[in-house]
Amino acid sequence: MIAFAVLTAPDLELSAPLAKPHGVLDAAAINLAQVIGSLAARLPVIEGAHAITGLYTVLLPTHQRGALGAFYTPPALAERLLDMAGEGGLDWATAKILDPSCGGGAFLLPAAHRLRQALGNCAPALALKQIGNRLLGLELDPHAATLAQWALEVLLADLAAATGRPIPILVRVGDTLEVAPNARYDLVVGNPPYGRVGLTPEQRQRFARSLYGHANLYGVFTDIALRWTRPGGLVAYLTPTSFLAGHYFSALRRLLAQEAPPIALDFVQARSGVFEDVLQETLLAVYKRGARPGRAQVHYLTVTDERQAALTRNGTIGLPKDPASPWLAPRTPEHSSLIVRLETMPERLAGLGYRVSTGPLVWNRFKDQLRLKGGTKDTYPLIWAEAVTADGRFVFRAERRNHEPFFKLKAGDAWLLVEQPCVLLQRTTAKEQARRLIAAELPATFIAQHGGVVVENHLNMIVPTRSDAIAPGVIAALLNSQVVDQVFRCISGSVAVSAFELEAMPLPAASALAPLASLVARKASRQAIEAECLRLYGLPA
Repeated sequence: MIAFAVLTAPDLELSAPLAKPHGVLDAAAINLAQVIGSLAARLPVIEGAHAITGLYTVLLPTHQRGALGAFYTPPALAERLLDMAGEGGLDWATAKILDPSCGGGAFLLPAAHRLRQALGNCAPALALKQIGNRLLGLELDPHAATLAQWALEVLLADLAAATGRPIPILVRVGDTLEVAPNARYDLVVGNPPYGRVGLTPEQRQRFARSLYGHANLYGVFTDIALRWTRPGGLVAYLTPTSFLAGHYFSALRRLLAQEAPPIALDFVQARSGVFEDVLQETLLAVYKRGARPGRAQVHYLTVTDERQAALTRNGTIGLPKDPASPWLAPRTPEHSSLIVRLETMPERLAGLGYRVSTGPLVWNRFKDQLRLKGGTKDTYPLIWAEAVTADGRFVFRAERRNHEPFFKLKAGDAWLLVEQPCVLLQRTTAKEQARRLIAAELPATFIAQHGGVVVENHLNMIVPTRSDAIAPGVIAALLNSQVVDQVFRCISGSVAVSAFELEAMPLPAASALAPLASLVARKASRQAIEAECLRLYGLPA
């Protein structure tokens, strides 16, 4: 792979590699490198360099790519994120820029190009010095770092030729988690690695301010970015959206609100193939260190191919009073008016008399207790996720592979028994499903008939906490409405439905639910119930 970068500029003398190539290339590999290098050389410099450095990420073995948390960044997203930094007030003529996880230089290359443009027609020696002093990338993988450095040298080759000086080292190899930060940068930018990471005790202590439970690399790198950014400077990151609502990111949300609130967010919709191996919803975000929390501009970014993206304005968002709680954000333009209403609604499930827990049975730990038939002592119906139908009904069934309809309790298993009527809600849905929230009332009559049930952990249980709680059937109808499904989408872009997110959803006040309760009691049409739910959220039917 390292040979490819050389072939894009065969007359250029590049710096010594930061990584030693593994072994010697055979004739077939050399021929392939020559072909790729020749093709890349016909493209504009940035595009050709990006093609080569991006190819390295794509060709990494899956396990190695996952271990490094390294994923390809389409040029359209890199350019858009840098545009957002400019819109946020970054002055390219003076800015100092750091990418703390630069990979093959997806952000460094266009940043270097913008620095050059902002310098205008200054002397080549001054331009080279300015770029050397104001642009830096850090990278753990020495091979990716070598490609990034060489790509930058190809991009800036005319300056080296005009001055007779080598391009300065703009990429350094190192573990960013262990590099002492220096808060001198006007912009910290990049696509940080992501995935759950095991930190050392020293690292957990160092990043304790942003951690809650399991650590995710991109959350840690967000904390790191704040430490490298000067007061008034910007952090511009491409990350999954899970930090907006996930329980494990509650401390990070609080830290961002205190130190660097968001000023702009772009939710990314990319066609299949633009992001290889990336299944999570993606976000471009710009934060300003030292700013007061205010309303952040939101866009919907549709990426049609690697180099093109279209923007749709989505309105704005404000941070909640408790910034550790989920941040509501419009995923589509239609959500903008809904967000305005949600920000005025203080009620949550707890106020309606409910809490959320996960079905207690992890079935594959109790395989020998699954039963085909009931009717014997200590044998109870086993409620699987398929018992909650797409149209919001409870149907006792066990039709999927390895599913049995009953469960035999043994001594010490009493904690698995559910004896209280509740609302069941599927914890995971498919991306193509029309709704994220699929709920059904677990009838009191069914529980009374069998003396209790056992609920499997692919279901959330929404359980009454007091005698005057709103009726479970009303809660189920509310959760199954289209408007509440959209409310949930403004909290989470994930196909998983967590208890933490459910308990954070803005809901109508208990005092306003009497008309809905009346409709549910007389089994009104779905259309009538939907219209009432829209009214509860102040939206037209």
